Amino acid sequence: MQFQQLQYFVAVAETRHFTRAADLVHVAQPSLSQQIKALERELGADLFLRARGNITLTDAGEALLPLARRILADADTARHEVQELVQLRSGRVRLGATPSLCTGLLPDVLRAFHDRYPGIRLMIEEGGSHDLVRELARGALDLALIVLPLPTPSPALTTVELLREDLVVVSSPEAPKPGDGRRTVRVADLEGERLVMFRHGYDLRELTVAACRAEGFEPDFAVEGGEMDAVLGFVRAGLGVAVVPRMVAARSGRGLRVTPLARPGLHRTIALAHRSDVAPPRAARELQRMLLER
Repeated sequence: MQFQQLQYFVAVAETRHFTRAADLVHVAQPSLSQQIKALERELGADLFLRARGNITLTDAGEALLPLARRILADADTARHEVQELVQLRSGRVRLGATPSLCTGLLPDVLRAFHDRYPGIRLMIEEGGSHDLVRELARGALDLALIVLPLPTPSPALTTVELLREDLVVVSSPEAPKPGDGRRTVRVADLEGERLVMFRHGYDLRELTVAACRAEGFEPDFAVEGGEMDAVLGFVRAGLGVAVVPRMVAARSGRGLRVTPLARPGLHRTIALAHRSDVAPPRAARELQRMLLER
């Protein structure tokens, strides 16, 4: 049974005339008649009673008509929904990002994307780079914003460097200034400071701890184990200082003192990643373009 045969059958059933039906579906009348006969042979039943000037449905034709109309309607719905996706009117994007990027980089970009494509549903998953790479590999994400370099490089991923971001030291305005009040702080000045530290698996934790050890000391944790919002809240409460991305510090509002790190400072490289073997969906590719052009 062919889709085209059902179209021809419905046209004849609605017009009760083979020539008018042929005109309706833009096909020659002999071709339409041949396709109807082929459909009847396949079904093993006549669909029409043919009398001069009088075409009526048989019982088999009456039974087939609502089913054929439903099939054609479903096909039209499928075509419409695919076109909607192609034209970025509906669909979804599954984006993974580290919590600090959700706080710092993403809000403005996602707002611009949503304003342009309000029908696209944005699904955001927060996690460390290692977890996000694993989710990408198993197909649970379309794109992910990760921190480079990865602990274990993955040849199954394509990564594009997005930005290189400075890290800064944040502290409570009511606490003594870190680094003896200088305008900038060296990593070495963090020795003796109580640090508010992120949980294990957080990219910023590994980076900060590695930088302290490179200066010859182990960091002293006042509080550890928090996510970004918790860490900033503990710093505002005066529990200690923290090393955070500059974008996060800039968006965090009042209640924080921001002190740059002295050169060469600390930086992190943010990249946009997707699977190498699967092209991201159209909507995800559009979000990727907006992120790269930000």
